[in-house]
Amino acid sequence: MEIDFKDPKYYTNRELSWVLFDYRVLNEARDKSIPLFERLKFLSITASNLDEFFMIRVASLKDMENAGYTKKDIAGMTPTEQLKALHVAIHELVDLQYSTYNRSLLPLLEKNGLHIVREHEQLTAEEATYVDQYFQENVYPVLTPMAVDSSRPFPLIRNKSLNIGAMVRKKNSDEELEFATVQVPSVLSRVVRIPSKGKACKIILLEEIIERNMDKLFLNYDIVCAHPFRIMRNADLSIDEDEAADLLKEIEKQLKKRQWGEAIRLEVESGMDKRLLKIIKKELNIEPENIYEIDGPLDLTVLMKIYGLEGFDHLKTPKYEPQQSPELPAGCNIFEEIRKGDILLHHPFQSFTPVVDFIRQAARDPEVLAIKQTLYRVSGNSPIIAALAQAAENGKQVTVLVELKARFDEENNIVWARMLEKAGCHVIYGLVGLKTHSKITLVVRREEDGIRRYVHLGTGNYNDATAKLYTDVGMLTCAERIGEDATAVFNMLSGYSEPLFWNKLALAPLWLKDKFLHLIEREKNYALEGKNAHIIAKMNSLCDKDIIRALYEASAAGVKIELIVRGICCLKVGIPGVSENISVRSIVGNFLEHSRIFYFANDDHYEIYCGSADWMPRNLERRVEILFPVDRPELKEELLHILNSQLKDNVKASILQPDGSYEKQDKRGKQLFNSQDAFCLEAIQKAKEAAGESAIESRTFIPETHHE
Repeated sequence: MEIDFKDPKYYTNRELSWVLFDYRVLNEARDKSIPLFERLKFLSITASNLDEFFMIRVASLKDMENAGYTKKDIAGMTPTEQLKALHVAIHELVDLQYSTYNRSLLPLLEKNGLHIVREHEQLTAEEATYVDQYFQENVYPVLTPMAVDSSRPFPLIRNKSLNIGAMVRKKNSDEELEFATVQVPSVLSRVVRIPSKGKACKIILLEEIIERNMDKLFLNYDIVCAHPFRIMRNADLSIDEDEAADLLKEIEKQLKKRQWGEAIRLEVESGMDKRLLKIIKKELNIEPENIYEIDGPLDLTVLMKIYGLEGFDHLKTPKYEPQQSPELPAGCNIFEEIRKGDILLHHPFQSFTPVVDFIRQAARDPEVLAIKQTLYRVSGNSPIIAALAQAAENGKQVTVLVELKARFDEENNIVWARMLEKAGCHVIYGLVGLKTHSKITLVVRREEDGIRRYVHLGTGNYNDATAKLYTDVGMLTCAERIGEDATAVFNMLSGYSEPLFWNKLALAPLWLKDKFLHLIEREKNYALEGKNAHIIAKMNSLCDKDIIRALYEASAAGVKIELIVRGICCLKVGIPGVSENISVRSIVGNFLEHSRIFYFANDDHYEIYCGSADWMPRNLERRVEILFPVDRPELKEELLHILNSQLKDNVKASILQPDGSYEKQDKRGKQLFNSQDAFCLEAIQKAKEAAGESAIESRTFIPETHHE
């Protein structure tokens, strides 16, 4: 019987798969084997993830529903059906978040000397005096209380802002209750430490301090009730680039709209006065299913601030310092080292500094004629931006593609673009209708035997801050054919010239998807011929139906397919005759898994590729992405070792089950293997060996901060 690989029953809905991913992050917060403050951090990450999910994905579904769009997704669900399923799934997720916080983490924090004041009424007389004085001196001058009456309309409630709503009545009167609100200022620390005797640490959240002192904001009024609330708005930018004469100005204009997009989620303190809730609900036009009654502090991203409190290092995992690459010792001439052979960097286990030094040395080198680079997300005080500016000031030809549409980094990127232009760089803003997500740098250098091109290609952004938190790989090369392709990439981005052929690189949106489909089909044909056929693919998300269909066909032909997919996975495993040969694992650990690595056995002549693209329609069809082969045998072995180590991980890996759930492996009687810890130890060992030092003992590490 012929199998219809288009049948929706073979696919998982993308949005529901994402919810399962946030559950996997939440499971880290619930894992008793993890140090207490790390568990706090993971809980904070689930909240941050959920905020972005609402602002973009739920907002997009709401837009479709409002427009009467009824087309079904690959799992056969309409936007309305997806929203209904999501409301149920996310309410359950939020309940589990707060159950974890209240029943598991809070008691442990108390036991370990950190007391969080839940209600200001719990304060002693001495503590109350301190808190009230703190309010008067530090908080009161910053606040803007707003009342609503016939002359004062309901105020703009900003996206993601924390507010306190109140019902008030004029003193000594029988007048009707009035609504009033005050925004909890984000410019002040939300975590306030109360002086206490002994070793114990006592903190109170800023909203509790304000709520306690509401009567000072509305003089001549009685405060009948006061409760915190928070809203999430549609933050998806919709820009008609063909109509936008100046993309820079149009994006600046759209950014302001994020503050007053449609309200799509309302979080309120559980037990909020019904009269107060009714007003907020009516004014924000919020449906009941989008209201979340919270038993605990609103916006759990505050836990990241608590994580940063001093004096609790014993409840955290030791911070890991990225190691120097043995191939690029400190102070070396990077160009000389690259000429010896391609160099692979594995971040954050190995330092990102060589990538920064690559640009810095190019900026200062009198033989360097030009530097060209794509920038998607960069850090707040980026050394790469500074080096590019210096290169332009030194008379180099500097071309920088700054992607203005990098979500939630638009404002940052506008600032960088203007700064680079002032320094004399040629700044371009990408192609109309496409995001440029590729990670590539080209340095053109004049040498004795002519012009040589040096190229850096990577799976992650040119961001020195996230390079300490995200797992990525990068390659430095001066291979002539890759250099030719790199030139063609920048000519395509800055002009309109599409090369007739590519030597080594494959680019989205025109060629990359076909390349992947060809590689998968090649393995399928090898399997049908009885030859060695095996695919290992590591990425962040998998939801492209054409790729999934090709994987199903390859699996049905007998190809062994091992997928390492951190987040969304719309493919199902264990379907008889369809996906029996496919396994999927998700690794959620101290570092954010971000690298994209693809292995194809190719009948014992295996090929390995790395790139910037996930197997998603947006990456393969609506973005400029680059896939590059790794040809040097030692580097191929290193990448295969990375993949095999992750396939061996039985500590941080969750395995996708045929019913769509994810389960941690049964570790009873097995030797524990945490791939991220193993990579940390290997990097330290290599650095020590390069420096002539002795071996190290086993440990567990963690980065300074972590964001999903």
